[in-house]
Amino acid sequence: MKLVLLLLTLSLTVLLAADNSYSDSSYILGPDDEVVIRVLDLPEINERAVRIDMRGNIHLPLAGRLRAAGLTVEELEAAIAERLQTYLQKPVVTVAIAEFRSQPVSVLGAVAEPGVHQVQGRKTLYEILSQVGGLKPDAGNVIKITRRKESGPLPLPNAKLDETGQFYIGEVRVKSIMEAENPEENIFVQPNDIISVPKAELVYVVGSVKRSGGFVLNEKESLSVLQVLSLAEGLERTAAPGKAKILRPVGDGSTRQEIPVDLKKLMAGKANDVYMKANDILFVPNSAARAASLRAAEAAIQITTGVIIWRR
Repeated sequence: MKLVLLLLTLSLTVLLAADNSYSDSSYILGPDDEVVIRVLDLPEINERAVRIDMRGNIHLPLAGRLRAAGLTVEELEAAIAERLQTYLQKPVVTVAIAEFRSQPVSVLGAVAEPGVHQVQGRKTLYEILSQVGGLKPDAGNVIKITRRKESGPLPLPNAKLDETGQFYIGEVRVKSIMEAENPEENIFVQPNDIISVPKAELVYVVGSVKRSGGFVLNEKESLSVLQVLSLAEGLERTAAPGKAKILRPVGDGSTRQEIPVDLKKLMAGKANDVYMKANDILFVPNSAARAASLRAAEAAIQITTGVIIWRR
């Protein structure tokens, strides 16, 4: 029984060691990473924590200065062992990563946790998006990836160099990633990549409707007033459909143009449907209100919008 337990313990230890070595072996060391170096029978270095300097080097007793940036853990072990051959016969060197700091990926825009995140090992685009908490409801339909030229080309069919010739820029559709339509677009992310998730274009409906809020415009899509009204699940009984208005941003968006819309005639097929533009607001007043002023509409927007974004 003891022998069985011992064998199981040894097997588990080997598996854990293999798992850790696999995760470390895929990581490329870089400036500001911290490693712990162990050398058998050499107390000057054993259990020594070393941070890679901004030039990519480390300094060790006896071994001197060594280039660490750009190497894997195994490659650094071999480089240290080679330096120590003067002092030891067949040096036994192990390197473990104590702190990952050198492989930042910037994730910007409509994600739960935007900012600079450290990549540990090879991560796909989907894994990075999961790491930052996923997309917000108002995320757009396209994810943009920017990569330094020296990191290699982006493996996307639409990728191209920017005007400076220093960066590759490519796009991936959100639907393609989330629904795994094209697995080849779930690319591996490289250090210093920039992932941008722009906010979606929205149209809003507020007032006496059953489902107020903002509706995401899908890629290359426009919505008519009747379509938006359908998404809002129709009018409340107290609505005044003949007094509805589209509030359309003018200039920098600080003011809005009022466009009267007679929903009663639209729903009866006695008037042509009207297409809404991004950031338009369809305001449906209550029948008790004789005048649906812009101020009243803006008050409704502050209560309802900011709030509920409906992704179809």
